[in-house]
Amino acid sequence: MIRIAIQAKGRLNEQSIELLSEAGIFVEANRRTLLAKANNFPVEILYLRDDDIPQAVAMGVADIGIVGRNEVEEKEFPVKMIHSLGFGACRLSLAIPKGEKYESVQWFAGKRIATSYPRILERYFRQQHIVAEIHTIAGSVEIAPSVGMADAIFDIVSSGATLIKNGLVEVEKVMESEAVVIAGKSLSTEKEAIITQLLFRFDAIARSRGMKYVLMNLPCEAVERAAALLPGVKSPTILPLQQKGWCSMHVAINESELWNKIELLKSIGAQDILVLSLEKMIP
Repeated sequence: MIRIAIQAKGRLNEQSIELLSEAGIFVEANRRTLLAKANNFPVEILYLRDDDIPQAVAMGVADIGIVGRNEVEEKEFPVKMIHSLGFGACRLSLAIPKGEKYESVQWFAGKRIATSYPRILERYFRQQHIVAEIHTIAGSVEIAPSVGMADAIFDIVSSGATLIKNGLVEVEKVMESEAVVIAGKSLSTEKEAIITQLLFRFDAIARSRGMKYVLMNLPCEAVERAAALLPGVKSPTILPLQQKGWCSMHVAINESELWNKIELLKSIGAQDILVLSLEKMIP
Protein backbone atom coordinates (compact mmCIF):
# COMPACT_ATOMS: atom_id res chain seq x y z
CA MET A 1 0.00 0.00 0.00
CA ILE A 2 1.24 3.48 -0.88
CA ARG A 3 -0.13 6.89 0.00
CA ILE A 4 -0.34 9.70 -2.58
CA ALA A 5 -0.76 13.31 -1.51
CA ILE A 6 -2.71 15.48 -3.94
CA GLN A 7 -4.12 18.98 -3.85
CA ALA A 8 -7.39 19.14 -1.89
CA LYS A 9 -9.17 21.44 -4.32
CA GLY A 10 -8.66 23.45 -7.47
CA ARG A 11 -7.56 22.67 -10.99
CA LEU A 12 -4.65 20.42 -9.99
CA ASN A 13 -6.99 18.37 -7.80
CA GLU A 14 -9.35 17.79 -10.73
CA GLN A 15 -6.52 16.92 -13.11
CA SER A 16 -4.92 14.54 -10.58
CA ILE A 17 -8.21 12.72 -9.98
CA GLU A 18 -8.76 12.49 -13.75
CA LEU A 19 -5.25 11.04 -14.21
CA LEU A 20 -5.83 8.41 -11.52
CA SER A 21 -9.17 7.53 -13.12
CA GLU A 22 -7.52 7.13 -16.54
CA ALA A 23 -4.98 4.87 -14.83
CA GLY A 24 -7.83 2.66 -13.61
CA ILE A 25 -7.67 3.90 -10.02
CA PHE A 26 -11.03 5.02 -8.66
CA VAL A 27 -11.53 6.93 -5.42
CA GLU A 28 -14.89 8.09 -4.14
CA ALA A 29 -15.06 11.88 -4.37
CA ASN A 30 -15.78 13.46 -1.01
CA ARG A 31 -14.43 16.93 -0.27
CA ARG A 32 -14.85 16.40 3.49
CA THR A 33 -12.54 13.38 3.51
CA LEU A 34 -8.87 13.91 4.29
CA LEU A 35 -7.88 10.34 3.43
CA ALA A 36 -9.56 8.04 0.89
CA LYS A 37 -8.71 4.51 -0.19
CA ALA A 38 -8.96 3.12 -3.72
CA ASN A 39 -10.85 -0.13 -3.96
CA ASN A 40 -8.96 -1.57 -6.94
CA PHE A 41 -5.32 -0.58 -6.39
CA PRO A 42 -3.10 -0.56 -3.27
CA VAL A 43 -3.19 3.21 -2.77
CA GLU A 44 -4.59 5.81 -0.39
CA ILE A 45 -5.21 9.42 -1.41
CA LEU A 46 -4.29 12.14 1.08
CA TYR A 47 -5.87 15.54 0.33
CA LEU A 48 -3.69 18.51 1.33
CA ARG A 49 -2.98 22.14 0.47
CA ASP A 50 -0.55 22.25 -2.44
CA ASP A 51 2.18 23.96 -0.40
CA ASP A 52 1.96 21.25 2.29
CA ILE A 53 2.55 18.35 -0.12
CA PRO A 54 6.38 18.57 -0.37
CA GLN A 55 6.69 18.56 3.43
CA ALA A 56 4.28 15.64 3.79
CA VAL A 57 6.32 13.58 1.34
CA ALA A 58 9.63 14.59 2.93
CA MET A 59 8.32 13.54 6.37
CA GLY A 60 7.03 10.20 5.09
CA VAL A 61 3.40 11.11 5.82
CA ALA A 62 2.86 10.39 2.11
CA ASP A 63 5.04 8.17 -0.07
CA ILE A 64 4.60 10.24 -3.21
CA GLY A 65 2.80 13.44 -4.14
CA ILE A 66 1.40 15.20 -7.18
CA VAL A 67 2.24 18.89 -7.02
CA GLY A 68 3.51 21.78 -9.09
CA ARG A 69 7.25 21.96 -9.63
CA ASN A 70 7.09 25.55 -8.37
CA GLU A 71 6.06 24.31 -4.90
CA VAL A 72 8.91 21.78 -4.84
CA GLU A 73 11.46 24.44 -5.78
CA GLU A 74 10.10 26.94 -3.27
CA LYS A 75 9.82 24.66 -0.23
CA GLU A 76 13.25 23.01 -0.71
CA PHE A 77 12.30 19.88 1.23
CA PRO A 78 14.42 16.75 0.61
CA VAL A 79 12.24 15.12 -2.04
CA LYS A 80 12.98 13.99 -5.59
CA MET A 81 10.96 14.69 -8.71
CA ILE A 82 10.48 11.29 -10.35
CA HIS A 83 7.98 11.97 -13.14
CA SER A 84 6.64 14.93 -15.13
CA LEU A 85 2.92 14.72 -15.83
CA GLY A 86 2.41 17.14 -18.70
CA PHE A 87 -0.46 19.11 -17.15
CA GLY A 88 -0.80 22.05 -14.77
CA ALA A 89 1.55 24.12 -16.93
CA CYS A 90 2.27 27.64 -15.73
CA ARG A 91 5.22 29.95 -15.20
CA LEU A 92 6.61 32.13 -12.43
CA SER A 93 7.12 35.64 -13.72
CA LEU A 94 7.93 39.16 -12.65
CA ALA A 95 5.28 41.74 -13.52
CA ILE A 96 5.19 45.51 -13.21
CA PRO A 97 2.46 48.15 -13.52
CA LYS A 98 1.42 48.87 -17.08
CA GLY A 99 2.93 52.13 -18.29
CA GLU A 100 6.20 51.76 -16.40
CA LYS A 101 9.27 52.13 -18.61
CA TYR A 102 11.11 48.80 -18.60
CA GLU A 103 14.42 48.03 -20.29
CA SER A 104 16.03 45.19 -18.32
CA VAL A 105 15.84 43.15 -15.13
CA GLN A 106 17.91 45.86 -13.43
CA TRP A 107 14.63 47.78 -13.13
CA PHE A 108 13.96 45.73 -9.98
CA ALA A 109 17.08 46.90 -8.13
CA GLY A 110 15.97 48.69 -4.96
CA LYS A 111 12.29 47.99 -5.64
CA ARG A 112 9.72 46.28 -3.39
CA ILE A 113 8.50 42.97 -4.84
CA ALA A 114 5.46 41.11 -3.47
CA THR A 115 5.42 37.32 -3.87
CA SER A 116 4.36 33.98 -2.43
CA TYR A 117 7.63 32.47 -3.71
CA PRO A 118 10.41 34.38 -1.92
CA ARG A 119 13.05 31.64 -2.11
CA ILE A 120 12.80 31.20 -5.88
CA LEU A 121 12.88 34.98 -6.34
CA GLU A 122 15.84 35.40 -3.98
CA ARG A 123 17.82 32.82 -5.95
CA TYR A 124 16.95 34.53 -9.24
CA PHE A 125 17.91 38.00 -8.00
CA ARG A 126 21.15 36.62 -6.58
CA GLN A 127 22.03 35.19 -10.00
CA GLN A 128 21.21 38.55 -11.59
CA HIS A 129 23.18 40.48 -8.93
CA ILE A 130 20.09 42.46 -7.94
CA VAL A 131 19.33 43.72 -4.44
CA ALA A 132 15.63 44.32 -3.85
CA GLU A 133 13.09 44.21 -1.03
CA ILE A 134 11.11 40.96 -1.19
CA HIS A 135 7.81 40.98 0.70
CA THR A 136 6.12 37.62 1.26
CA ILE A 137 2.34 37.66 0.78
CA ALA A 138 0.16 34.58 1.23
CA GLY A 139 -2.47 35.47 -1.37
CA SER A 140 -3.83 38.11 -3.75
CA VAL A 141 -0.30 39.07 -4.76
CA GLU A 142 -1.53 40.78 -7.92
CA ILE A 143 -3.23 43.62 -6.02
CA ALA A 144 -0.10 44.62 -4.08
CA PRO A 145 1.09 47.35 -6.50
CA SER A 146 -2.35 48.97 -6.81
CA VAL A 147 -2.73 49.36 -3.02
CA GLY A 148 0.83 50.60 -2.51
CA MET A 149 2.26 47.48 -0.87
CA ALA A 150 4.84 46.84 -3.62
CA ASP A 151 6.32 48.21 -6.83
CA ALA A 152 5.97 44.90 -8.66
CA ILE A 153 5.03 41.26 -8.16
CA PHE A 154 6.48 37.80 -8.71
CA ASP A 155 3.73 35.23 -9.15
CA ILE A 156 2.26 32.31 -11.09
CA VAL A 157 1.07 33.19 -14.58
CA SER A 158 -1.10 30.92 -16.74
CA SER A 159 -3.06 32.89 -19.31
CA GLY A 160 -2.01 36.34 -18.09
CA ALA A 161 -5.64 37.47 -17.72
CA THR A 162 -5.27 38.18 -13.99
CA LEU A 163 -2.30 40.46 -14.65
CA ILE A 164 -4.21 42.42 -17.29
CA LYS A 165 -7.21 42.73 -14.97
CA ASN A 166 -4.97 44.28 -12.31
CA GLY A 167 -3.11 46.66 -14.64
CA LEU A 168 0.11 44.64 -14.72
CA VAL A 169 2.37 43.46 -17.52
CA GLU A 170 4.67 40.42 -17.47
CA VAL A 171 8.30 41.42 -18.10
CA GLU A 172 10.52 38.52 -16.98
CA LYS A 173 9.77 34.80 -17.12
CA VAL A 174 11.80 33.18 -14.32
CA MET A 175 10.69 29.54 -14.23
CA GLU A 176 8.44 27.13 -16.11
CA SER A 177 6.37 24.78 -13.99
CA GLU A 178 4.05 21.80 -14.41
CA ALA A 179 2.65 19.01 -12.27
CA VAL A 180 5.24 16.44 -11.18
CA VAL A 181 5.31 13.31 -9.07
CA ILE A 182 7.61 13.62 -6.07
CA ALA A 183 8.87 10.88 -3.77
CA GLY A 184 10.67 10.65 -0.46
CA LYS A 185 14.28 9.61 -0.20
CA SER A 186 13.63 6.21 1.39
CA LEU A 187 10.95 3.74 0.29
CA SER A 188 10.58 0.01 0.84
CA THR A 189 11.05 -2.43 -2.04
CA GLU A 190 7.33 -3.20 -1.95
CA LYS A 191 6.37 0.47 -2.25
CA GLU A 192 8.94 1.05 -5.00
CA ALA A 193 7.30 -1.76 -7.00
CA ILE A 194 3.82 -0.25 -6.61
CA ILE A 195 5.09 3.20 -7.62
CA THR A 196 6.82 1.73 -10.69
CA GLN A 197 3.53 0.10 -11.69
CA LEU A 198 1.68 3.39 -11.20
CA LEU A 199 4.21 5.42 -13.23
CA PHE A 200 3.97 2.84 -16.02
CA ARG A 201 0.26 3.60 -16.25
CA PHE A 202 0.87 7.35 -16.14
CA ASP A 203 3.41 7.05 -18.96
CA ALA A 204 0.98 5.08 -21.13
CA ILE A 205 -1.63 7.81 -20.65
CA ALA A 206 0.86 10.57 -21.48
CA ARG A 207 1.99 8.79 -24.65
CA SER A 208 -1.59 8.66 -25.93
CA ARG A 209 -2.36 12.35 -25.40
CA GLY A 210 -2.87 14.23 -28.64
CA MET A 211 -2.69 11.03 -30.69
CA LYS A 212 -5.24 9.56 -33.12
CA TYR A 213 -5.43 6.02 -34.49
CA VAL A 214 -5.80 6.12 -38.27
CA LEU A 215 -6.86 3.24 -40.54
CA MET A 216 -6.92 3.56 -44.32
CA ASN A 217 -7.00 1.55 -47.51
CA LEU A 218 -4.50 2.31 -50.25
CA PRO A 219 -2.91 0.69 -53.30
CA CYS A 220 -0.08 -1.65 -52.32
CA GLU A 221 2.24 0.23 -54.64
CA ALA A 222 1.74 3.37 -52.49
CA VAL A 223 2.62 1.69 -49.18
CA GLU A 224 6.27 2.78 -49.18
CA ARG A 225 5.39 6.42 -49.85
CA ALA A 226 2.68 6.34 -47.17
CA ALA A 227 5.04 4.74 -44.66
CA ALA A 228 7.55 7.51 -45.27
CA LEU A 229 4.85 10.04 -44.42
CA LEU A 230 3.50 8.14 -41.40
CA PRO A 231 6.10 6.30 -39.37
CA GLY A 232 4.36 4.60 -36.46
CA VAL A 233 5.76 3.88 -33.03
CA LYS A 234 8.09 1.45 -34.77
CA SER A 235 6.53 1.27 -38.23
CA PRO A 236 2.97 1.28 -39.63
CA THR A 237 0.94 -1.93 -39.57
CA ILE A 238 0.23 -3.18 -43.11
CA LEU A 239 -2.45 -5.80 -43.83
CA PRO A 240 -3.45 -7.21 -47.25
CA LEU A 241 -7.06 -6.73 -48.38
CA GLN A 242 -9.11 -9.36 -50.17
CA GLN A 243 -9.20 -7.05 -53.20
CA LYS A 244 -6.01 -7.67 -55.12
CA GLY A 245 -3.50 -4.82 -55.19
CA TRP A 246 -4.90 -3.10 -52.09
CA CYS A 247 -3.64 -2.92 -48.48
CA SER A 248 -4.84 -1.57 -45.18
CA MET A 249 -2.53 0.62 -43.14
CA HIS A 250 -2.89 1.30 -39.39
CA VAL A 251 -0.87 4.03 -37.68
CA ALA A 252 -0.90 6.47 -34.75
CA ILE A 253 -0.67 10.14 -35.75
CA ASN A 254 -0.28 13.25 -33.64
CA GLU A 255 -3.51 15.23 -33.82
CA SER A 256 -1.63 18.44 -34.63
CA GLU A 257 -0.43 16.84 -37.90
CA LEU A 258 -3.60 14.92 -38.70
CA TRP A 259 -5.25 16.95 -41.46
CA ASN A 260 -2.03 17.77 -43.25
CA LYS A 261 -1.08 14.07 -43.29
CA ILE A 262 -4.55 13.01 -44.49
CA GLU A 263 -4.36 15.41 -47.43
CA LEU A 264 -0.96 13.99 -48.40
CA LEU A 265 -2.24 10.42 -48.07
CA LYS A 266 -5.25 11.11 -50.27
CA SER A 267 -2.93 12.57 -52.89
CA ILE A 268 -1.15 9.20 -53.19
CA GLY A 269 -4.37 7.17 -53.38
CA ALA A 270 -5.49 6.52 -49.78
CA GLN A 271 -9.23 5.89 -49.39
CA ASP A 272 -11.76 4.99 -46.67
CA ILE A 273 -9.74 6.77 -43.97
CA LEU A 274 -10.99 6.19 -40.42
CA VAL A 275 -9.80 8.36 -37.51
CA LEU A 276 -10.32 6.90 -34.04
CA SER A 277 -9.59 8.13 -30.54
CA LEU A 278 -6.51 6.57 -28.97
CA GLU A 279 -7.03 5.87 -25.28
CA LYS A 280 -3.74 4.29 -24.19
CA MET A 281 -0.34 3.57 -25.75
CA ILE A 282 1.47 0.78 -23.92
CA PRO A 283 5.20 0.68 -24.72
